[in-house]
Amino acid sequence: MIPLDHVVADSRETTLLQPPSHHDPAALSVNDLSHRIGDRTILDGVSLQVPVGRFAVLLGLNGAGKTTLFSLITRLYTAQQGSIRIFESDLQRESSVALSMLGVVFQQRALDPDLSARQNLWYHAALHGMPWGQARRRIAEELARVGLAEKADRKIRAFSGGEARRVELARALLHDPRLLLCDEATVGLDIKSRGEIIVDVRGLVTARAMSVLWATHLIDEVQPDDLTIILHRGRILRIGVAADIVRELGAVDINDAFRQLTEGAQT
Repeated sequence: MIPLDHVVADSRETTLLQPPSHHDPAALSVNDLSHRIGDRTILDGVSLQVPVGRFAVLLGLNGAGKTTLFSLITRLYTAQQGSIRIFESDLQRESSVALSMLGVVFQQRALDPDLSARQNLWYHAALHGMPWGQARRRIAEELARVGLAEKADRKIRAFSGGEARRVELARALLHDPRLLLCDEATVGLDIKSRGEIIVDVRGLVTARAMSVLWATHLIDEVQPDDLTIILHRGRILRIGVAADIVRELGAVDINDAFRQLTEGAQT
């Protein structure tokens, strides 16, 4: 079994090799985004940016609004107030262009359990209108990259939780997106599978200059150099590099900083 702290520490070193260019537009820009369901406010004036080529953590407890935010970014929900841009494309006015640059691993499993890994990826390729030859090549490449080439024709229901997550990651990357959203991608996985998924996603930032927004409630997944966005009860409490947040609050670590911010927030 690979210790999670060892695996994540290794990935942090590679992530820092290629800092984002300040001349590039933000990979994701969310401005004054609010959303209500009935009389309940789920998101309240949320604004954030994910720089190009950066691993950013959206940290919040269950119920903070992370999944609702992802649903708005992916247009599963329509924004009631505010704007979202993926690179320079406005999500409302240029949705097809914006969404073509986006890959998503949802919190809820989104694979057909009665189809094989390869069939699930073929279905995704068809939805994106990928040419047959390109789809065939990319399916083979991504399944090999996540270590599942030999299990490509096995039905999803026969996979472990970690293997299924790797198929979902392969699917999200099939069309070569520039921005990857991961919503609680490691929840329910054993520590070895968690470590492997985190290392893989962090490595994409370096290997493909990809931008990542990683939503989690697991504080041990935050590294000191991560851009960290703390979301609590639908509001952003702090945005900054995790180590800077800790220092500014005089906290012991990011767990202590998170506790201070959330306990001090208005109910």
